[in-house]
Amino acid sequence: MAVSPLALLRTVRLGPLALTQACGAFNDNLVKNAMVVFALFTLGQGGAGLSALAGALFIAPYLLLSATAGQLADRYPKSRVIFVTKLAECVLMLAAAAAFLAGSVPGLLAVLFGLGVQAAMFGPVKYGVLPELLRPEELVAGNGVIEAGTFLAIVGGTVVGGMLALLPAGPALVSALGLAVSVLGVVSARWIPAQQAADRRLRIRLNIVAETWHLVRQAFAHPTIRWSILGISWFWLVGATLMTEFPVLARDTIGADGSVLTLFLTVFAVGVGLGSIGAARVLHGRLSGRWVPVAGLVISVFLWEFAASAHAAAGFGLHSAGAMVSSWWGLRVLGDLLVLAAAGGLFSVPLYALMQDAADASRRSRTIAANNVINALFMVAGAGLTAALATAGLDAPAVLQAAAGANLCVAIGLARVWAPRPFGLGS
Repeated sequence: MAVSPLALLRTVRLGPLALTQACGAFNDNLVKNAMVVFALFTLGQGGAGLSALAGALFIAPYLLLSATAGQLADRYPKSRVIFVTKLAECVLMLAAAAAFLAGSVPGLLAVLFGLGVQAAMFGPVKYGVLPELLRPEELVAGNGVIEAGTFLAIVGGTVVGGMLALLPAGPALVSALGLAVSVLGVVSARWIPAQQAADRRLRIRLNIVAETWHLVRQAFAHPTIRWSILGISWFWLVGATLMTEFPVLARDTIGADGSVLTLFLTVFAVGVGLGSIGAARVLHGRLSGRWVPVAGLVISVFLWEFAASAHAAAGFGLHSAGAMVSSWWGLRVLGDLLVLAAAGGLFSVPLYALMQDAADASRRSRTIAANNVINALFMVAGAGLTAALATAGLDAPAVLQAAAGANLCVAIGLARVWAPRPFGLGS
């Protein structure tokens, strides 16, 4: 029977966790984008490489610390681990305030790395705790709520951070907002129901390389977990490629201003949110990957169409968000983006639920940690490939169409995994 995501969100079993996660995602992107905008436009420091450095500093802890984070989340009660990580976020927001007010870019970069560490520690526990809070038939809906909230918070933090950083009182406003949101996250974390430790006898091993290899190998030994992780990681690679190309597509292809970039980000986040919430209704609460290949096919079709329509819209004077939403060509571009993003939500949410359900309860967070490691590797590889394609002379629409072609191959491959019966409707 289908579980209503919104009804589930109103329960203490999911609402506090969803709010806690959204606060963290908002703050991470608030600080990251505000820092880049503040440094470039107010302090006149940095350049094109600053944004790339900021991204690298934030993603590196996922590669370095996910194994340790997974061990801690399995060794101690997850509600306690969540609360401690949110307290750490408050401390980091105070440090961010000091760096912003001092105009220190190195200080802000150090804070950003700290936020990456905090996010890496939070990653395994936020998804690992869901099966302890929800019934199996609620997992798809619960993951949909978390995914929708995460993407909306990412876009919200990115947009608000960039806007506030340009104001005369920008540093103070960003600092105050970041601290307020982190305090809200701590308060909401206190409402997450307490759980027992998954494995009290677990010994924390600090050999990062050996433990990372060990947890990835153990996760990949289970076919459902292996294919779920690879599918989720591919989703993040495609999503990161889109986010990377949005500014270039808006400015260089369409000839638009920054409002169109904000519009792209908003439509993308809303689309993923709709698809994530809709996954529960489509699957009727069942844990199944049968719609994953279909969603992958839709992503490919509309990613190709989005790139083509953006290229075709270049000559129609769509220089602002207002022009985009009042033009048929602009609505076509936005409609393509909305559909492909919604398909992305339908693609990824069942895979998270399948991975969580298949993982052994005593090491579920370590399984999630393995997923985070592979996600990070795919995103780094995707960034490298995107840069290589751009260097080879491909413009933004061509890069996105190349991604659409690669995604089609992935969707066909996943059909052999998740759809053993004709037409891709296997379990």
